[in-house]
Amino acid sequence: MIVTKDSIIGDILDFDIDTARLFFEIGMHCLGCPASRGESVAEACAVHGTDADELVAKINALLASKKA
Repeated sequence: MIVTKDSIIGDILDFDIDTARLFFEIGMHCLGCPASRGESVAEACAVHGTDADELVAKINALLASKKA
């Protein structure tokens, strides 16, 4: 999976639950809420005042590290 700013948070979490810690790091503690699971990374970052490109890079790096 390659994550973009348009990726849906629920899809990312379903693909790899370990990504949850990266969302927690930006203060997004509402991952179980159906509304947050339906948000894109960009939408969540806008609400939480975080750089979406930075979060996407961290998520993709985590996922890539697991391929090895």
